[in-house]
Amino acid sequence: MRAVCEICPHHCSLEEGQTGSCHARRGDNGRVVSANYGKITSMALDPIEKKPLAMFHPGSRILSVGSFGCNLRCPFCQNSEISQAGESIENTFLSPQDLVAAALNLKQRNNIGVAFTYNEPLVGFEYVLDCSRLLHQAGLLSVIVTNGMICKEPMKELLPFVDAMNIDLKGFSQGFYDWCGGCLDTVKDTISMCCQSCHVEVTCLIIPGMNDSPEEMLALSKWLSSLDKGIVLHITRFFPSFHMLNHSPTDISLMHRLKEAAEKYLDNVFLGNVW
Repeated sequence: MRAVCEICPHHCSLEEGQTGSCHARRGDNGRVVSANYGKITSMALDPIEKKPLAMFHPGSRILSVGSFGCNLRCPFCQNSEISQAGESIENTFLSPQDLVAAALNLKQRNNIGVAFTYNEPLVGFEYVLDCSRLLHQAGLLSVIVTNGMICKEPMKELLPFVDAMNIDLKGFSQGFYDWCGGCLDTVKDTISMCCQSCHVEVTCLIIPGMNDSPEEMLALSKWLSSLDKGIVLHITRFFPSFHMLNHSPTDISLMHRLKEAAEKYLDNVFLGNVW
């Protein structure tokens, strides 16, 4: 018996026991379930600015957790060890109740809540939803760092329990998203929807020769400004990783030119990893 996953636009049709392209969702008795529910591969108390969030409780810290799996296949992935991994990766089970308890115990260290990050958190939608509900009940904040490749209905269900998001806008052409295995329109819809509900900042990682033209940055920032001229855009620098180990880091002078281009439309543009 096949079941269709409704979380992201890939809509994987899965047989019993079959895992979707994200490595994190599985066919089970005629439905699709989370195969990575509560399975934590990474956990750290991070500065909020590391998410990156520049204008959301600056100076605070947040308990960051990740699992495994992702519904994109970016050749430049910086966390491929977990994002492209499946259930065999080493992990520790942490129930939503235990995660909230851990976050509460860290309040004395200036922790404001939990950030779901490192891999793509929304392929583990059920865990993020259950935890976010409990975080709000406990007076803590829920932050999601995501590629934005999620369908509208599950995002609508989750949004009432989300306080802030950093959403990757990896490029501004479908050709670039074809390279990554994604859908630009879906990501744009996610950003548009979430801007109306919670604090949103956007990250664009600049890949040399792929999404680094001033014209593309002008188009990207103009579109963002149509949603909110004050939205934060993080322009970040590529370093060799995953399938692009033989490529050079992004030129720093180019990063500054792209920042100048984005500032023609946006009030809050930050450069990341420029050293």
